[in-house]
Amino acid sequence: MLTPTGRRGRHARLPIPDATIPDVTVSDPDARAAGEELPYDGERAPGPRTKSWRQLMLVVVAAIVVMLLIKAFVVQMYRIPSASMEDTLLTGDRVLVNKLVYHVRGIARGDIVVFSGQGSWGSTTGAPDPAPPGNPLVRAMYDVLADVGVYSTQTYYIKRVIGLPGDHVVCCVNGKVTVNGVPLDETSYLFPGASPSVQPFDVIVPPGRLWVMGDNRAISDDSRGHMSGFPARGTVPENEVAGRAFLIIWPLSQLGDLPIPATFQQAALHAWASGAPVLQVAGAAVAAVPATVPAAGTAALAGIPVLALRRRRVRGRR
Repeated sequence: MLTPTGRRGRHARLPIPDATIPDVTVSDPDARAAGEELPYDGERAPGPRTKSWRQLMLVVVAAIVVMLLIKAFVVQMYRIPSASMEDTLLTGDRVLVNKLVYHVRGIARGDIVVFSGQGSWGSTTGAPDPAPPGNPLVRAMYDVLADVGVYSTQTYYIKRVIGLPGDHVVCCVNGKVTVNGVPLDETSYLFPGASPSVQPFDVIVPPGRLWVMGDNRAISDDSRGHMSGFPARGTVPENEVAGRAFLIIWPLSQLGDLPIPATFQQAALHAWASGAPVLQVAGAAVAAVPATVPAAGTAALAGIPVLALRRRRVRGRR
């Protein structure tokens, strides 16, 4: 048998007529469910790995935003830098400070509070404010952080509230501090062996201000040391209080809450008007170095791998 070319054993190679190549289609999960197909548009659909990274980044951004909001308005962790509050707070302890509590109730005698030195101890020191960063981008970032209460150039302190507005605070009567004539039993929180005060004082706390003292009276620079040359005899403004220290979270050997001592629960003290609620809460650090990531923010970041794993498992089932 001869092939069309006249040669035995070989087939002629005929030209293939022009053929119409059908559109290539890619399946879309939603379109497949509807029984439809989408035309290929020249771009590859995002794969599972790309979607996973996008979802992970969204979780990270959301965790950072939540962390900043919590740190600015709810609770923040601080490091204690000195021994002025021993033995209640030791140097290096990390404490949580509640920034919302004084929007709900008034400041109470016995509270351990964080407050700004503005309008009190920091107003006549003559120390210049820290110069702003020279880089405009860094300066703008600091301005944003200051607006949300995460960063501040002010100096902050941590002390115990002894006298509220209108209280008559005296030391010493029979070796004790008295508030409105009621002696305080301070043995539960004073540094062991310390006296209530080696410096006598007799103060009526002005309206809207607080008389505060450290638990380690021998070395604490508190209201007693600011009676001369400072506004309102060393008292601090209520509206400069940032929050109440309520929990020691580090080290674990110190883990525990910071309740109001029993001596401040005496009925005679409560016969006087309690402190007015604080309407303005200042944010930022104790005269210390605040921790970089608050506990709530750390928990949020720790949950990122778990969320990513759960999403991956759900996608595998589908």
